[in-house]
Amino acid sequence: MNKKLLGLFGLKWNPFAPDVPTEALVRTPKLDSFCWRVEQLVRDGGFALVTGDPGTGKSAALRILADRLSRLPQVQVGCVEHPQSRVTDFYREMGDLFGVPMEPHNRWGGFRALREKWAAHIEATLMRPVLLVDEAQEMLIGALGELRLLASTQLDSRAILTVVLAGDARLPDRFRSPELLPIGSRIRARLALDYATRDELRACLDHLLAEAGNKALMTPELVSTLCEHAAGNHRVLMTMAGDLLAAAAQRELSKLDEKLYFDVFAQSADRRAEEVRAAKARRSA
Repeated sequence: MNKKLLGLFGLKWNPFAPDVPTEALVRTPKLDSFCWRVEQLVRDGGFALVTGDPGTGKSAALRILADRLSRLPQVQVGCVEHPQSRVTDFYREMGDLFGVPMEPHNRWGGFRALREKWAAHIEATLMRPVLLVDEAQEMLIGALGELRLLASTQLDSRAILTVVLAGDARLPDRFRSPELLPIGSRIRARLALDYATRDELRACLDHLLAEAGNKALMTPELVSTLCEHAAGNHRVLMTMAGDLLAAAAQRELSKLDEKLYFDVFAQSADRRAEEVRAAKARRSA
């Protein structure tokens, strides 16, 4: 959204976009407690787990955690961008994240170089490097196995890496399998995210609007309506609010209300019904 449209609403940034500033994200006591526990892991090493259905806030939790960890002195944080990689590409990404040259056909050399780099970091700072993996349910068994072996030395008695895995409900189920139970048994901190209540959604929406600079952008009635129809899902809530903001910008409205809600989503329902009728007509033709 350009500055002209933001100026129309009195906003510093779009509060419903995925890239809202990290400092503006909502921090719950439950999330703060989890972040504190992971900060202790940075000194001891080990695995942590964030789970939840799509839209319940896993990626936002990782952003907040990464921001907190980056503020710790001498902590090195790496974020995996392609969790689906095969083992060879997994090592390439690990080398890129931690500044270790990798030879594609020498996995043992890469394994040893990464562990030596992390061990030297610990000796110099007493802090473990941190690896964050979003959508970790997509990781292959081989890559997860390599990660477990990379993370410890001295016959598994010394952890040299802190790993935070985030994923949907498939992830804890995978860790109950015989192949991945060794990782599941090593998880020392857990954050299970659930669907939000209407009050929690309302608090989130109010917080974002206030942080963006215009707490009165939406009428109280519209806020209540959005929270009732979001099905407890933050992503659904932000998507609906974003649609309304775009519609208000097109109509040059400076305030969002229930009339706009019914106009926008009634039209969407009518379009979907028309598409269904057209599809049926094509099949019967």
